[in-house]
Amino acid sequence: MDSIKILILCTGNSCRSQMAHGFLQSFDKKLTVCSAGTEASGKLNQKAIEVMKDIGIDISHHTSDSVDLYLDQEWDFVITVCGGANESCPAFIGKVKHRLHIGFDDPSHITGSEEFIMSEFRRVRDEIKNGFKDFYNNSIKNNKNGKSK
Repeated sequence: MDSIKILILCTGNSCRSQMAHGFLQSFDKKLTVCSAGTEASGKLNQKAIEVMKDIGIDISHHTSDSVDLYLDQEWDFVITVCGGANESCPAFIGKVKHRLHIGFDDPSHITGSEEFIMSEFRRVRDEIKNGFKDFYNNSIKNNKNGKSK
C-alpha cells in the first residue's frame, strides 16, 4: 500500500500545524506528513518547539513552508487547523481526496505572564494531540487494516 499523504494547513505554519505534523508523524512513521501555511512565517514558534519537546517530540528540524510548494501534488487528506472566528481558514486548490477541518486556538497570540502563555501552549498542544489521535484512529488506522488502494 502506498503511503498515506497528509497536508496540514494553517496561516503561518509556525505553531499549530507544526504540532499536528509532529503528532501524526509520531503516531505512524509510515505516513507522509507535510505542513504549510498560506502566509508561512518562515520560522517555527519557539514555544511550540519547547512544549513538544516536553513530551518527547522534536519538531525543531521542521520548516515553515508556503502552501504553494504543495499545490501540484496529490493528497489523501488536507486538514486545516485554524481556529477563531477572526481567522480565515486557507483553502487548498490542489488535488485532494478528503478535506477536513480540526480547529484550534492560536496560542501564539496569547498575552499575559510567561507562565500563562506556556500553559496555553500546553493546552493547545494537548487538544491537537487528542484531535489528531481521533483523526488517526478513525480515518487512517481503522481504514488501513485489510484495505488496499
